Amino acid sequence: MQFKTVNDFLAHIQKEIKSNRLVLPSLPDVAIKVRETINNGKATAPELAAIISTDAVIAARLIQIANSPLYSGTTEIKSIELAISRLGNNTIRTLVTTIAMRQLYTLKSKKLEQYFKNIWQESVEVASTSRAFATFTPHLNADEAMLAGLIHQIGKLPILVLVENIPEFRDNPVRLEKLLEKTHAPVAKIIMESWNFPDDLKLVASEYCNMDYDSGANQPSTYVDVVQVAYLQGLKKSATDLNPIDWDKLSSFNKLGFSSDIEVLEIKGIPEKIKAAKESLL
Repeated sequence: MQFKTVNDFLAHIQKEIKSNRLVLPSLPDVAIKVRETINNGKATAPELAAIISTDAVIAARLIQIANSPLYSGTTEIKSIELAISRLGNNTIRTLVTTIAMRQLYTLKSKKLEQYFKNIWQESVEVASTSRAFATFTPHLNADEAMLAGLIHQIGKLPILVLVENIPEFRDNPVRLEKLLEKTHAPVAKIIMESWNFPDDLKLVASEYCNMDYDSGANQPSTYVDVVQVAYLQGLKKSATDLNPIDWDKLSSFNKLGFSSDIEVLEIKGIPEKIKAAKESLL
């Protein structure tokens, strides 16, 4: 099977989806039910606790995170219902989805398993940094920013599933990396259109790598801005051979109010916030 262009591969993906041979990532049932129940506006703590408790792994992890440095109060949280009462429905909705995301990053293929692990690790880094940045941006929710960071490379997952059966990519790491980078944003757009997420979150996975992204003149910063800057900061920290980026020309960088002559990741308070968020995700 040969693909001459990126569009050829994207057309192949569309064909596989329509024929039900490729299933796009979907959130676990518990995350969907929690989001729907809260979005309906009449969710009670006992009702949500009953839904969350149907997934023992998510329930246990939620209590653990509720007691982490990000959210811990004066008393220990020992039940889902108490976590809901303390943190509130909106935070619970985001945290359950965040925890559920980990289940998507698994692949049976030993040959490609490391790609999934690497994408998850990179997503945790971006999510932790995004949450830290959002705490300095009052109109954005820090937990939603963390979730935005986790989904920013979601488009790579179905591509990896598909190339398990395409030797020209599966057995050629260089070609596979190029394919992932060129196609994951449009694939992510397809995925996010099927998820019941707010529009401002849906945009993240397809626009974070668009260096010309601009939410509009006189518009406040968005989750795309936060994730884009977090992503670029990670590249800046881990690589030395990238094309230099003129931070002053990036709408996202400017809207977050960061100065181009300082190290963003060293701003007072940010390293500690990133560390606490990362510990809650790993």
